[in-house]
Amino acid sequence: MILGTAGHIDHGKTTLVRALTGVDTDRLPEEKRRGITIDLGFAPLTLDGVGTVGVVDVPGHEAFVRTMVAGATGIDLALLVVAADEGVMPQTREHLAILSLLGVQGGVVALTKRDLVDDEWLALVQDDLRATLRPTPLAGAAIVPVSATTGAGLDALRAALTDAAGSIPRRATDDLFRLPVDRAFTVRGTGTVVTGTVWSGALARDATVRLLPADRTVRVRGLQAHGRSVDEVSAGDRAAIALAGVEVDDVGRGAILVQGAAWRASRVLRADVALLPDAPRPLGPRSRVRFHLGTSDLSARLVVPGGTLMPGERAPARVVLDEPMAMRAGDRFVLRDASPVATLGGGVVVDPLAPLRARPWVAEPSSPERLLDRVVVESGAVGVRLDELPVRLGVAPAGVRSLLEGFGGWRVGERLIAALARDELGADVLAVLARFHGEHPLEPGAPLQWLRSRLRASDEVSDAVLAMLAAQGDIVVEQGVARLAGFASRLSTEQEVLRDGLLHALASAGEEPPSLDELAATLGAVPTALVSMARYLAREGVLVAVEPSRYYPATTVEGLVARLRAGMQPGVAYGPAELRELLGFSRKFLIPFLEFTDRAGHTFRDAAGRRRGPT
Repeated sequence: MILGTAGHIDHGKTTLVRALTGVDTDRLPEEKRRGITIDLGFAPLTLDGVGTVGVVDVPGHEAFVRTMVAGATGIDLALLVVAADEGVMPQTREHLAILSLLGVQGGVVALTKRDLVDDEWLALVQDDLRATLRPTPLAGAAIVPVSATTGAGLDALRAALTDAAGSIPRRATDDLFRLPVDRAFTVRGTGTVVTGTVWSGALARDATVRLLPADRTVRVRGLQAHGRSVDEVSAGDRAAIALAGVEVDDVGRGAILVQGAAWRASRVLRADVALLPDAPRPLGPRSRVRFHLGTSDLSARLVVPGGTLMPGERAPARVVLDEPMAMRAGDRFVLRDASPVATLGGGVVVDPLAPLRARPWVAEPSSPERLLDRVVVESGAVGVRLDELPVRLGVAPAGVRSLLEGFGGWRVGERLIAALARDELGADVLAVLARFHGEHPLEPGAPLQWLRSRLRASDEVSDAVLAMLAAQGDIVVEQGVARLAGFASRLSTEQEVLRDGLLHALASAGEEPPSLDELAATLGAVPTALVSMARYLAREGVLVAVEPSRYYPATTVEGLVARLRAGMQPGVAYGPAELRELLGFSRKFLIPFLEFTDRAGHTFRDAAGRRRGPT
């Protein structure tokens, strides 16, 4: 479990954490010199009945709110720190707003510097504080006056934290592993080490992980949780991970460690976005904002229906990031202005892998089941990768399996396709084949590769829909072509005339027939129509294609082959001149015919010449 501090600068957050844990979280020399927290600090806190809780100490200065957001994202419990001598201050309110945007539901309020005020002043500050907390998730939080200097109230604070922690559900460990990196450094003898809060899942030593968005594969060399070496870290742990195979310069705040193929970095997402009522400005389609999710801080722009999102309004949005980021459905984010610096609002990721030109969903899916239906239908014939669904839906793998049991989609390999897309693709196949038969009535069917190229789907999906249609009896697939069931080549009166003219011309030409181009000129036929007729007659066994553009009557080929085999002695090699004398061909016709007999197995060629084949 992770406990995160929040509160205005100099209200005693770091001093309180040191009093509770014995750890000084101000580690940077500048923090020591200036007496303020600049970067995130971490410490373990042991609570009776709860165990070790990781404490994230965040800066309170307005200049470092972006660092505060990085630390607050992923916490389970908030420790709001308010100094009794000053009360609620600007960063108190901004930190409360950020905690609300990040969905933090539980927490405790520490009223620090109790020793500096009297009871009357303390009561006034408590009343003001309760009024401030009333519209926030911490409305019912315990308010504990404490003094880190004297130690007064620390036991009561620990007890309040224990009670609050007991009401927070534990994070699931049977989920995909993810850890946003908040620090990266080098340790002599160990190499690159990264730290962060384990958001989900578990990770064992010697495991392989992916570093996103760079998508580099690295190995886990060692693990620590709350400062102790361990064999495994799990959801809710503050972890330090030693990595092999990556330099520290290649890892920074904003990087994410994940396991599995489900994760993919994206620049476009759909989200449910809300602006704070006191946001300094509305957001239009060209407005630039800072997008904070986990430890990442990227520039982004929003597109919402209607074009503009006003302060206090909530709307579905398309968010376009300047750089890719790995995220998951259900992740919460904060939107801030870069100049002047201010928190504008935030939201929840609805679709982390939205298409590049995705439009905002006007009605956001209200359940994982509806979200699954939306993303599958939108993906069309491409489908959705099954291994991406835990990220796309924000559901653990076991939950995804349960969802799929009741989903009526169509599985092709490792993809899930909507039944509607399957049916539309099937209709496209039938329409394409009908057109093909109309344009090529003499062809036995459409070549499969040609047919695949006409469908808006991968070859795997195209083959699956063809197999489905064949199983249903709608089409026939054989010998590399597909045709509509019941289709047969039928000659029209005009085609019968062309057939008869072609056969007569070839019969009249004897053993040296003209090419199809020559025949087209002689017969006055359209060359493409003549080619189709010749192929048709070849399939019917009437003609034989000795060359691509030269056909012989089958009976003529049979006579020539018989003459050739009768004149060739087994085991004897013959040269072209001998074979030309045997067949009576000119050289123009001899070589193409002998190459045909080689292909047909009637002859074969070696270094000595041609010999009679086995057939």
